[in-house]
Amino acid sequence: MADAVGITVEDVSFGYPGRPVLAGVDLRVEPGELTALVGLNGCGKSTLLRLVAGLLRPASGRVLLGEDDLARLTRRATARRVALLHQSAPAVPGLTVRQLVRQGRYAARGPLGMLRAGEDSTVARALADAGVTAWADRPVDALSGGERQRVRLAMALAQDTRVLLLDEPTTYLDLRHQLEVLQTVVRLREERGLTVLMVLHDLAHAARFAERIVALRGGVVVADGAPEEVVTPAFLAEVLDVVGRVGVDPEGGWPVCYPDHPAATSKR
Repeated sequence: MADAVGITVEDVSFGYPGRPVLAGVDLRVEPGELTALVGLNGCGKSTLLRLVAGLLRPASGRVLLGEDDLARLTRRATARRVALLHQSAPAVPGLTVRQLVRQGRYAARGPLGMLRAGEDSTVARALADAGVTAWADRPVDALSGGERQRVRLAMALAQDTRVLLLDEPTTYLDLRHQLEVLQTVVRLREERGLTVLMVLHDLAHAARFAERIVALRGGVVVADGAPEEVVTPAFLAEVLDVVGRVGVDPEGGWPVCYPDHPAATSKR
């Protein structure tokens, strides 16, 4: 297995006409690290993820995967280096689980390779690693929301990259399936030596599952560190606009947040 690859974001700015989103963001995710991006809606989390995935180009600054500058890579070459699990995806009627997961091999096999019958060992491994082999011949649209999310994770794994990006992977899932997906990501990160950067809405999940939390506000990084270092009452107020308390889980040792009410004055 290839060595893990780090992510470097250097002084990146990005925006749309009349709406700046990111302003001079610097971020380094070490090889093999699991980092959570948190912040209010509209703070630039998903935009930053799409920049790291090569789906957007920065207005200034640069993004590197290892030593590779994404600005110098084609879209297909980037897809061989980084996989992105989107927050939501349109339904694909008529496809089985196996057929959908095989779509993750496009970057490696190309359009002609995708027409060949059968699957390679990478697809089989992705199905197994995400725990969906037993569903391989079932229609995707017959699965539950939690099952579909695991299938989409398998499709991302089928790209066989060293960097995995996840945009709110627990959205729309019940608590059990949220835990299943996050525990699967943690396990695969360890087994495959992945570098993982994921956007999470739930600060409790970020504090429990991530090694590091990076918070965005107003298009810049306003907090960065281990959960036990950065998650404080001041963090809740300054980053999330809520007044609350922070305790410690007696078994795991990670921070536990008790939000009480919205902050009286929003800084948005």
